[in-house]
Amino acid sequence: MQIHADLSKRAVVDSTSLDWIASPMAGVERRMLERDGAEVARATSLVRYAPGSSFSAHRHDLGEEFLVLDGVFSDETGDFHKGMYVRNPPGSTHIPSSAPGGIILVKLRQMEPDDDTYVRVNTTDASAWQDGRKGEAILPLFANPHEQVDMLQWTGTCTFGPVSLPGGAEYFVVSGSFSDDDGTYGEGTWLRLPPGSSHTIRTETGAKVWRKTGHLG
Repeated sequence: MQIHADLSKRAVVDSTSLDWIASPMAGVERRMLERDGAEVARATSLVRYAPGSSFSAHRHDLGEEFLVLDGVFSDETGDFHKGMYVRNPPGSTHIPSSAPGGIILVKLRQMEPDDDTYVRVNTTDASAWQDGRKGEAILPLFANPHEQVDMLQWTGTCTFGPVSLPGGAEYFVVSGSFSDDDGTYGEGTWLRLPPGSSHTIRTETGAKVWRKTGHLG
């Protein structure tokens, strides 16, 4: 299966317009944003766990990262509430579940083979955020020579740019909306910009976004 699989092309998906598609496990559904492969695939998806659902034990050969958008996601290492960012490196294994139900933004098989870093960041911890550009707060989530991942909070009316993206970028809008010369991106929208892109970001209402840069070069 291929969905927005060409990483050299811009892609934008309003996830709220997609149907939930059943996974192989009862009570676990997906909205597929990008995918290259069958059941084991390079993928970016929203995954929804019904209350009391679980997934069988599995291994992440090329890693997994996710942001909890709603509810609670659990495995043997803990309970991850709304706002938690988690990275499980290549070779990690777990048995996911959710007692109350939950929704996560998850990326699979997109890490470097030698990445061995586990990450747990609570993005709701106000003390962890830093001042960025005027009108912006930033929370660094992860960085290595291949990629950088951040949460960004834009307040009120802001303009940033032009922003150069030699290694490409992905955005997921957690709340609010922003725009550039090519469109407007509301809550639940995923945007991918290929290497060599640049854009000017504008927001009238403010927005909170998850952003990954550098990884598509």
